[in-house]
This record gives sequence, structure tokens and C-alpha cells, in this order.
Amino acid sequence: MTEPSSFDAGPEGRDAQLSPSERRRLRFRNIPIRVVLPNLVTLLALSMGLTAIRYASEGKFDTAVTAVIAAAVLDGLDGRIARALKGTSRFGAELDSLADFVDFGVAPALLLYFWSLHEIKGLGWFAALVFAIACALRLARFNVTVDDPGRPAWHSDFFVGMPAPAGAVAVLLPLYLHLSVAELPGSKALVPLFIVYVLTIAFLMASRIPHFSGKRIGRIPREYVILVLFCVGVTALLLAIYPMETLVLASLAYLAAIPFGVKRYKELERQEAEKAQGA
Repeated sequence: MTEPSSFDAGPEGRDAQLSPSERRRLRFRNIPIRVVLPNLVTLLALSMGLTAIRYASEGKFDTAVTAVIAAAVLDGLDGRIARALKGTSRFGAELDSLADFVDFGVAPALLLYFWSLHEIKGLGWFAALVFAIACALRLARFNVTVDDPGRPAWHSDFFVGMPAPAGAVAVLLPLYLHLSVAELPGSKALVPLFIVYVLTIAFLMASRIPHFSGKRIGRIPREYVILVLFCVGVTALLLAIYPMETLVLASLAYLAAIPFGVKRYKELERQEAEKAQGA
């Protein structure tokens, strides 16, 4: 029977065999910029979320809304940058989830509370808490199901529950209306309606209702490039000239698309079941 090698003693035994210079080299080995860059974008998004909280506490709600929208745009970029550069990492995924909770759970909830929900302190704070909790549950569920190998391929075209960035943008709809030409007052009479709306968005986030996913949008057919560039340009101009009105239309369009997403999900689910029975 041979004597066990010191390398069989686990990581501690292996480290003991290394010279101090080798241990130092492993500890401080270079990290590729392609791994660092997506995390920097995530940190920038987190900064936008925290900035939104600051401006909301100061009553500058239009600036706070802009910061939340900027965080949503950056959140959509960091994952795509990581996949394009092949710089995905476990650290980046965890950092992204923590940033998303602040940007799309805490920031919108506090923004709405500072603006109007505080008029009914107990119930308004309850609605803000429920929204933040729903966001946390949504993110936790996404983290544990994203790597499920048993999921059919077509499931990647859908989110289970309203995604956190979309929930953050949609839940601010009453504030968009207030800041637009409609000048919706944040009076006590309308606060109960705002609370019901916030709770509805929270339910959509925590539920298992399917929503269309845009994650597969990465390549544009050549014949549609000009059209896509035109639409992006027009949208950017509208956001610059009529930001709140554009966000109102975008939020309503997204909410109106939910039934179509559910219908399409059920159709694909039925087709898969029929295929399984036929096999």
C-alpha cells in the first residue's frame, strides 16, 4: 500500500507544496478586461439606481425617473456585453442580481413612496414593501431556473413572471402621467388607485405568468437593418423630446402585450404536449 501524497490532502495540502512566490502569483493573477467590463457596466447601473433614490428623496422625480430608465438600459447591455466578449462569470451573475434588486426593486418603490404613496402612510409603505419583495422573489426564482437543463429550448423566448426591469419601468406609469402634459395630481384621492396598480405589478412579477423575452434578439436580418435603425432613431428622438409621454406609451404597450405572450406560450406548450404524445 503506497503512502498517500501530500497533494491528496485537499486544497490546503496542495497550497503547502507551493512556494510563496507561486501562491502570490495565483492570488494576484491577471483578470481579462473582457471579464471586468460587464461588471463595470453593472456597477454603473447600480449607481444609477442609487442616484434615483437620492433625487427622489429631494423631490426631483423627473431626474429620478431618468436614472431608473438609464439603469434599465445598462442592465440590458451588461449581459449582452458579457456574452459577446465571452466574459460571463459567476461573480458577474451574482453582482447583477444584487444590482437589479436595488435598481428595480428598491429604487422604484421608494420613488413612488416619496412622490405619492406616503399620503396613506401605512398602506402606501405596505405597497412599496410588497413591490420590493416581489422583485427579490422574481430575481431569486430566475437565478435558480436559468440553468435548468430540462427546460425546452422554446422556454428561452419567455420570462416566467414580469422581468424586474420591465416591472420597474411599468410600475412608474402613474408618475409618468403626472410628469407629462396630463399633470396627474398626486392627491390623496388617487393614492388608493396607485396602490392597487403597484400591487398588480408586484403580482405580475412574482407570478408565473409568461412574458415575451427579447434575449434572443442579437442578430438582425440584413433586410430589416434600415428599418430597425429608423425605429431606434425615432424612439431616441421621442425620448429626448417627449420622455414621459413616450414612457407612458411604452408601458401601456408592454402591458397590452402580456395576453399575447400568454397565448403564444400556451400554444407552444400544447404543441410540445402533442409531440410528446405522438412519440
